[in-house]
Amino acid sequence: MYLETFTLPINEEEDLIKERAEENGGRFGYVDNIYPCRMFGPRELEEISFRNVTIFYGGNGSGKSTLLNLIARKLQLNRIAPFNSGEMFDRYAEACEYTMGYDDEGFIYRIPNGSRIITSDDIFDYMLAVRTNNEEIAELVEMEKEEYARLKYGDTIRFNGLEDYETLRKQLLARQKSLSRRQYLRRVAGTEVELNSNGETALKYFETKLKFDRIYCLDEPENSMSPKMQMDLKSMLEDYAKNCGCQFIIATHSPFLLAMEGARIYDLDADPVEVRNWWELENVRIYYEFFREHEKLFWV
Repeated sequence: MYLETFTLPINEEEDLIKERAEENGGRFGYVDNIYPCRMFGPRELEEISFRNVTIFYGGNGSGKSTLLNLIARKLQLNRIAPFNSGEMFDRYAEACEYTMGYDDEGFIYRIPNGSRIITSDDIFDYMLAVRTNNEEIAELVEMEKEEYARLKYGDTIRFNGLEDYETLRKQLLARQKSLSRRQYLRRVAGTEVELNSNGETALKYFETKLKFDRIYCLDEPENSMSPKMQMDLKSMLEDYAKNCGCQFIIATHSPFLLAMEGARIYDLDADPVEVRNWWELENVRIYYEFFREHEKLFWV
């Protein structure tokens, strides 16, 4: 396990706010937005202890995404989607502290290269990029269909300079006896990425992006996924955590991800914040009570 603890500067928050206010205008200065100060202190959350899978559970505004982003910022994890952090965020993250575990030979771990935070925006952007790429390839295929016959059966292209290189290259491909028109189109236009439902595409994203021996912060990775897809994602993450040297820190509402094997769950809806079992959480118990109330219907 790479990351062992992460400590929030809840006892330093007022000093941090005061320092920033003075920078904004001396003794009369003020801070427009103190976020994320005073979010976790009132709920007595100062130190987080990690397992290979650690989950932050809570409703909107409970701070689970904030914690993920603080950890990602402090550990300098790779990220794609920007995070609108506010004027106090970086100062607050800098004041946080963390400890790393030790390997089998007693050496302290470093943050593994390639570790990153993955947000729902990353997944939606991936879906959009795949669709856009497929549309561009489809348009190019239609163009190349018309070009194929001319290149295969028309006059031979003469090479008079580099400007003729690409056209000559395509003509040589078109005239290869071993290459069908379909194969030619794939070579020159590319192949569309298989795109099914949003949930299947999101699952494919994780299959593509997750690598061995990394720390991953995942912000509501179940978005767009059906219950079955969430179960598939759960199995994938458990496998990476157990067999592939990965550590996951996850913000989620999903009852399926909350039930990940060996996960430590911080209930951010509790006051004070508590570590709880997944079956004790309000979200899960609501599902349970609903299905128990209608239990007889499942035996019809």
